Amino acid sequence: MTNNKTGTKDIIRIGNAGGYWGDDPDALKRQVRGGHLDYISMDFLAEVTMSIMQKQRSHDPKLGYARDFISMLEDVLPDILKNRTKIITNAGGVNPQGCADAIMALGKRLGLKPKVAIVYGDDILNDIPRLQTEGCEFRNMESGTDFSGVASRIESANIYFGAAPVADALKWDPDIIVTGRVTDTGITVGAMLHEFGWSTTDWDKLAAGVIAGHVIECGTQATGGNFTDWRKVPSFANMGFPVLEVHRDGTFVVTKHPGTGGLVSVDTVREQLFYEMGNPHAYITPDVVADFATITLKQVGADRVLVSGIKGYEPTPFYKVSMAYADGFKSIGAIAMSGPDARAKAEVFAKNFWGRFESKEFTETSTEYFGWNACHGSLGGRDDGNEILLRLGARSSDEKKLRRFGKFIPSLILSGPPGVCVIGGVPKAQEIVSYWPALMPKSVVRPKIALCETDKGIHSETVVPPEQSGKFDPAGYKPDQIANRVSCDLRAAMKIQDHPEALPLSTICLGRSGDKGDMANIGIMARSQKAFTFLDQYLTAQRVKDLFQEICHGSVTRYRLPNMEGLNFLLDESLGGGGTVTLRTDAQGKTFAQALLRQKILIPKDVLEGLA
Repeated sequence: MTNNKTGTKDIIRIGNAGGYWGDDPDALKRQVRGGHLDYISMDFLAEVTMSIMQKQRSHDPKLGYARDFISMLEDVLPDILKNRTKIITNAGGVNPQGCADAIMALGKRLGLKPKVAIVYGDDILNDIPRLQTEGCEFRNMESGTDFSGVASRIESANIYFGAAPVADALKWDPDIIVTGRVTDTGITVGAMLHEFGWSTTDWDKLAAGVIAGHVIECGTQATGGNFTDWRKVPSFANMGFPVLEVHRDGTFVVTKHPGTGGLVSVDTVREQLFYEMGNPHAYITPDVVADFATITLKQVGADRVLVSGIKGYEPTPFYKVSMAYADGFKSIGAIAMSGPDARAKAEVFAKNFWGRFESKEFTETSTEYFGWNACHGSLGGRDDGNEILLRLGARSSDEKKLRRFGKFIPSLILSGPPGVCVIGGVPKAQEIVSYWPALMPKSVVRPKIALCETDKGIHSETVVPPEQSGKFDPAGYKPDQIANRVSCDLRAAMKIQDHPEALPLSTICLGRSGDKGDMANIGIMARSQKAFTFLDQYLTAQRVKDLFQEICHGSVTRYRLPNMEGLNFLLDESLGGGGTVTLRTDAQGKTFAQALLRQKILIPKDVLEGLA
């Protein structure tokens, strides 16, 4: 790697070592010691995570960050200082300074002197009343609901900052940057802005950086994890986390360290690109609006995929704000029964259980027969399982009602059919913290950065100017299909299933699904151009709505991505409220793509012949 005359690199290597709070605790060690990296990004935050951290901080002002990060860092701090590998992470949660203090204490204990920069100012919990007087309505950006109904119950409120403050903090040459609520892609794009000196108005390069960050933000999902063709992955042992080789012109290669498990192919990268994509023509970040429909993928070697051709557009004048508020309680319990007739036994138990309560005693209830149809309803097929886990759930604003609910679950064991196994004891009522997304003008708040050095405390502090605030017109980014109503009963939608020549949809495509609040995203990627032409006609928004009618209570929206031979479906009101609210087993829609791929259809012979 060579430096140009301004002192920055022409290529930088950025690895990811964590896609969520709870990811592989050895990933950082493997990334640091597996080969040279200039930067490592680590993502710890989800929407509801901030409220958990806020509660921790309320009990102890030193807490409120991902303490797991400190234990991961302990093994590799000497290595990163020696190798000059910089770590950028949002592990700071609601207390970046507390996280920085813990890193400095670790360094002192190890006889080291790390330089730690922090990005903060995203926590606006205590500023909400003032911001409202300055014109911030905080109306729910998804439903349009007025903020007044939840304002008194807000437990956390954090702005999604972009890459600009991260790039600004890198001017101090820190060893580690700890941020609060910077976007998942921002912790990666910041390194590119700093090293390449990209302009904050070079939309195409910024969009390329955002898409690069999106590829690696979920860890091994880009290197064979959750991959449809999982049997093609040579090994899931010692999984290689993704590595980016980013060029100054914005093109990049996705790869992994040699000798690690997993797989990097056009299809593994393509699946990750479709994950939580939303509107592919308008992937909105604070830095830029990226257009996924312009991406070009090419296999350029073993475990090496080149990504290029990306277009971007001026960003919106708003920041997204992630809020969490108290929303009652829920309780979930289970009993298990064995065959013969396991499902029939479970149905008797369920009927007996719900018969003990008034019809409107709870806000919502749930009955799932895990092992038969808990995740997919009727789409899961009709075979009886030899074992069934009867999963019962309820929501209520009254915690006392849920205590009574919990006590009744173990009381079923001796008062029904035989073959019951005890699963735990009395389930406890859990507090529900719901998600409230909103928008606010960039002009009313500014991110801040600070540098911490051993024995010097905060060395310097500054305020970063807000990111570019352009005009954004969503009218130019419309979907090609929307289905609002069910057009046929589910049996009619599945009538081909028993045809002797019908084959699973997975024969001609791959799939990946995930969540955004109460909306599920299903990406479908064809295995050939002929398969895409067929799927483009066959797999309509209406057909997906018909299939998922038991689960999806809102509209289904379809977007076409011919450049990646794919279709992206957004299923609104499909996750029982999503996040911590839902009573469902599959709270994040992770299995929805599998439900769709298993559906049998009649595939034209020329499409099948073209797969070779």
